[in-house]
Amino acid sequence: MTPPPATQHPALTAPINVVTTRPPWSQTFSSLKIRNYRIFASANLLAVIAVWMQRVAQDWLVLELSGSVTAVGITVFMQFIPSLVLMPLGGILADRCSKRLILMLSQGSAGVLAAIMAALALTGHLQVWHIYVIAFVLGLVVVADQPARQVFVNELVGPRQLRNAISLNSSIFQMGGMIGPAISGILITAVGGGWAFAANALACSITVTSLLFIRPGELVKSAPVKRSKGQLREGVRYALAKPTIFWPAVMAAFFAVFGLSLAVLMAAYANKVFDAGAGGYGLLNTLVALGALGGALASTRIATLRLRTVMTAAGAYGVVLMVASLSPNMVTFGAVMVVAGFASLMFLTNSNQLVQMSTNVLVRGRVMSLYIMVLIGGQALGGPLMGWLAENLGVQWAMLIAGGVPALAAAGIGLVLARRGQLMLRVNLRSLRQPVFIVPKTAITPKSA
Repeated sequence: MTPPPATQHPALTAPINVVTTRPPWSQTFSSLKIRNYRIFASANLLAVIAVWMQRVAQDWLVLELSGSVTAVGITVFMQFIPSLVLMPLGGILADRCSKRLILMLSQGSAGVLAAIMAALALTGHLQVWHIYVIAFVLGLVVVADQPARQVFVNELVGPRQLRNAISLNSSIFQMGGMIGPAISGILITAVGGGWAFAANALACSITVTSLLFIRPGELVKSAPVKRSKGQLREGVRYALAKPTIFWPAVMAAFFAVFGLSLAVLMAAYANKVFDAGAGGYGLLNTLVALGALGGALASTRIATLRLRTVMTAAGAYGVVLMVASLSPNMVTFGAVMVVAGFASLMFLTNSNQLVQMSTNVLVRGRVMSLYIMVLIGGQALGGPLMGWLAENLGVQWAMLIAGGVPALAAAGIGLVLARRGQLMLRVNLRSLRQPVFIVPKTAITPKSA
């Protein structure tokens, strides 16, 4: 688990773009001043709403057709297992080829898959195995899409606006998560889930069209990496050598396997615990997204990227899920889900920012593909695992485990980082704003200790 010492490779070494002062509120949406990013973000909001609609419809239709929470977990596994196995290849592709072209091809393919799913659902021929197969093929599309999407943001806005754009992308994703599940829940109840897939097919075509309006001359492009042997090994060595990449990735592994299977557990809560139906499941997703939107916007106000901020957010999310396992009713559970969404996005956004800002642009596609492989691929393992735990131990115990493991992992990594950095915790009960804080050991005098 210990990363090797950093190596000085002139082509792969770059300083982190550190911001030491909190940006003013007027700069919260500063990256939207850039025309190319404004077009991309507008289309992305529509696409994310449609993706959330499809995700909720897909999970609910699997649960409805099979009656099994484990089947929902298998669907998650089928969609994310390609990322666990093949994502590094997507990173190599992103470093070598045009990110804009990759996104156009991947979004076009996703639109075709959504149209097939819509046709099967609307004609009454959809079966669980159809969803498994299409989810797997969609997972292959994600392998190409995600690394290119991460790096393309830098080309759209440049390094100075990258942190802001990452936070806004997270905000857009969560706005879609607020709107999409609510619409999907209404559609499923009123006319069936097939229309959610049709909406996603249309949104994918709009995304492809919007990419045609991007002005290539205004992109901040880097020279494509030439084909050579050992490029994947180079990316792995680079990621292992930097603590600001290595430790967020380790935390992301625990977070993804256990914490990011929340959708599977919420489906079980809505269906078996609270008897809230598809509308209730959509509402829970919306509440999580509401909190997550707040977390994404709050991340734009953080002045300095720090490992301890990332680990604190991950640990807080785990504790919140443990509290959720004790919720006696739908109202209490929904309120806790808002807090869970906030903590989740504080971890995901700050971790993504820290990894990207720590990575030289020449190797960023490969490094981000490794990080995404851990984050998305972990869900391939976590979906079936948490579904099995929910059916065999009970959904409350599964929720307790989903939160307990990330909380313990964050605490363990925090202790390792504290020992290496010669840091200590100090308590000041007179301060309501910061009762507990971290200081170097050299700052602890015998009198104050």
